[in-house]
Amino acid sequence: MDVSDQQTTPADDDAARLHQLGYAQELKRTMSAFSNFAVSFTIISILSGCLTLYGFGMKTGGPAAMIWGWPLVGLFVILVGLGMAEVCSSYPTAGGLYYWAAKLAPGKSGPAWSWFTGWFNLIGQIAVTAGIDFGAALFLNAFLDLQFGFEATPGHTILLLAIILVVHGLLNTFGVRIVAILNNVSVWWHLIGVLVIVGVLIFVPAKHQDASFVFGSFVNQTGWGSAFYVFALGLLVAQYTLTGYDASAHMTEETKSAATAGPRGIVMSIVVSLVAGWILLIGLTFAIQDYDGAVGSATGVPPAQIFIDATGAVTGKFLLLICIGAQLFCGMASVTANSRMIYAFARDGAIPGSGFWHKINKRTQTPTNAVWLAAGGALVLALPYLWSATAYAAVTSIAVVGLYVAYVIPVFLRVRRGDSFEPGPWTLGKWGRPIGIVATVWVALIFVLFMLPQVAPVTVDSFNYTPIAFLVVLGGAALWWAVSARKWFKGPKVQGSEAELAAVEQELKDLG
Repeated sequence: MDVSDQQTTPADDDAARLHQLGYAQELKRTMSAFSNFAVSFTIISILSGCLTLYGFGMKTGGPAAMIWGWPLVGLFVILVGLGMAEVCSSYPTAGGLYYWAAKLAPGKSGPAWSWFTGWFNLIGQIAVTAGIDFGAALFLNAFLDLQFGFEATPGHTILLLAIILVVHGLLNTFGVRIVAILNNVSVWWHLIGVLVIVGVLIFVPAKHQDASFVFGSFVNQTGWGSAFYVFALGLLVAQYTLTGYDASAHMTEETKSAATAGPRGIVMSIVVSLVAGWILLIGLTFAIQDYDGAVGSATGVPPAQIFIDATGAVTGKFLLLICIGAQLFCGMASVTANSRMIYAFARDGAIPGSGFWHKINKRTQTPTNAVWLAAGGALVLALPYLWSATAYAAVTSIAVVGLYVAYVIPVFLRVRRGDSFEPGPWTLGKWGRPIGIVATVWVALIFVLFMLPQVAPVTVDSFNYTPIAFLVVLGGAALWWAVSARKWFKGPKVQGSEAELAAVEQELKDLG
C-alpha cells in the first residue's frame, strides 16, 4: 500500500465517521475544540441564567436556597453531562440526543424513542432561546428605563425581545464567521465580566451583608407554607442556568476531532460555569443593601437595583451593560445551536414542513430557514408575559423539563445497554452505569418538581403554564405519532451510499 494511503487527517476521520453514521458532510467543519466548548459555555451563560432568575430566587428560598442549591444542582448536572458526553463520543452528529436515542433503544423501539426525545429537545431548545433573549430584553429594558426613561413594561420588554431575536436571526443568517468569532470572545467576556462585577461588588460598597445572611437567610414570599417545598422550587435558578450544553453535541458536524472535542465541550462548559457562577452568586448576595427594595425594584430587575444601591447609578449601569452584553452573546449562540437541532430533526422528516426547514444556504452552508424557526418559536413562547407575571419562570421551567428529559433519555438507554454499548474514544468505563442511574433518577425528580405551582394562591396570573405547554406540543407530537408518524418515521435517515454522500459534498463545494 502507498504510504500516502495510510495517512489521514482529523478532517478525513471526522468525515469518515459521519459517513458511518449515515450523513454527508454538508456543514462546514471549521470549529476548534475551544470554539465547541465556547458555544456551550456561552449558552449556559452564568450572567444570563443566574441573574435573570435571581429575583425569582430572592422570593423562593432567598440566599440560602440559591447559594446552597447551586453546588447541589451542579453535582447532579455534572453527572448528566458525563453521561451525555460518553454517548456523544460514540455518535458525534448534529442530531445529538434524538439520534443517540434511536441507536441505543432496544429492539425495534428506536423510532419511538427518537421521536419523543427529539420533540422534548425541540421544545426545550426553543424555550431556552426564549428564556435567554427574554432575560436580555428584561435587563435591556431596565437599562433603558434608568438611562432614558423607557419604562419597564411587559409591552416594551416583548418589543425588545422581538428586536433581539431578529438581530440574532440576521447574525446567524448572514454573519456566520462573525458568530464564530463572537462565541470565542464571549468566553472571555463572561469570565472577565464575572471578575469585574464581583471585584466591584467587593471593593466599592460601603457595607456588605454578613456571612450568616448570605449562607443562612431563608426567604419565603411564595405563599406556600412548606420550607422544603420552597427550597426545592428555588433550585430552578441553578437548574435553568446549567442548561444548553447539548450545544456541543449539536455542533459536532462542524467541529474538528468531534468524537473527543464534543464530549470535552459538554463537561468543561458545566464545570467552568459551576465555579464561576457560584462566585457570582455569592458576590452579588453579599452586596445587597436593601433586600425588599431590590425585590420590588421599579426596573423589574433586582440585580440592576442591587448594582445601583451598592455602587451608585453610573457604576451600576456599567455593570448592567456587562450583563446585557453576555446575555446577547448567549442568545446568539442559542439560536445557532437550536437551528442545528431543527436542521437535523427536519433532515429526518420529523417536523411539519421538513423539506423547507432542512434547506441549507448554499453560500454559507448553514441552515438559514431553521434559524428563523428557532427565533420565531422563541417569540411565540414568550408572548404570555403580556398577561402573566409569572410567564418568565414558566418559560425557564419548560426549558429545564424539555431539555433534561431529552438529555437523560439516551443516558438511560445507554445504562440499559450495559456492556453491549460501544464507547467512542471518550469513555467513562466502569463508571458509566452508576453515573447514568443517578442522573436518570435526578431528572425524574425535577421533571415533577418544575411542573408544580410556584406561588400560592394559584390564579390565572400566577399559574405555572409549563404543563399546558408540554400538553399542547408533546400531545400534538404523540397524536401525530399515533395517527401517522409511527408508520413512516424510522428514526434518523441514512442519506445514501458512500458514493451518494460524496456526491452531495461535491455539489456543495461546487456551489460554495
